[in-house]
Amino acid sequence: MDHGENNITVVDENGNEQLCEVLFTFDSEEFGKSYVLYYPIGAEEDDADDIEIHASAFIPTEDGEDGELMPIETDEEWDMIEEMLNTFLEEQEDEE
Repeated sequence: MDHGENNITVVDENGNEQLCEVLFTFDSEEFGKSYVLYYPIGAEEDDADDIEIHASAFIPTEDGEDGELMPIETDEEWDMIEEMLNTFLEEQEDEE
């Protein structure tokens, strides 16, 4: 995944659009969904330790376009996402 190319626009509950950068996506067979982890663009310049990382579920459309983002509703999903994120961050540290 190329970090410069992969942006999504997220609309918050107030209807404000925010451009976000995708950290990574993954599929879960257990839940039958795909997940995307992302953060607001500009956040990485402030303080890398304080980036608020968001996660959403999505179901890709048949033509391969990004589907609609959906909230994550269960603790089980959050636990799995947290594990994936921790693994991802550890791999990033190993590369540096």
